[in-house]
Amino acid sequence: MLTAGLNLARSGWSWFRAFRRTRPFWGSVWLVVGGWTVLKFSLGAIHLVTVTGFNALSGYLVGGGMMLCGLIPLALPRQRYTFGLIGTVLAVVSLVLSNLGGFLAGMLFGVLGGAMMVGWGPRRRRRAVADAGSGQ
Repeated sequence: MLTAGLNLARSGWSWFRAFRRTRPFWGSVWLVVGGWTVLKFSLGAIHLVTVTGFNALSGYLVGGGMMLCGLIPLALPRQRYTFGLIGTVLAVVSLVLSNLGGFLAGMLFGVLGGAMMVGWGPRRRRRAVADAGSGQ
């Protein structure tokens, strides 16, 4: 019973490790954390949000957009440039639209995550030992 649980945990960990290495995982994590921080500091009563209009609603839109830009490249890694740049722009815009970008923390996390997402690239295959020894 215990060995079956350990084998299940090992196979789960190896799946997560392969998932993490084939996607811009850490950039996504930081962008989602930044979006959550912006959204958290924008939360208010829904009645207050509907009364005050776009100024209060912008925090929800920017924070939710940052979180969405962080989650989409986990499913579609080839779209990392597009959503990394959009997430970075939303993080910078949150400085003006949403309580100084979640009191600067959300903006900084978002910019870090967007930059990591744009800079991420899939692992390159190593050349075979025979190719390296041929002098080309």
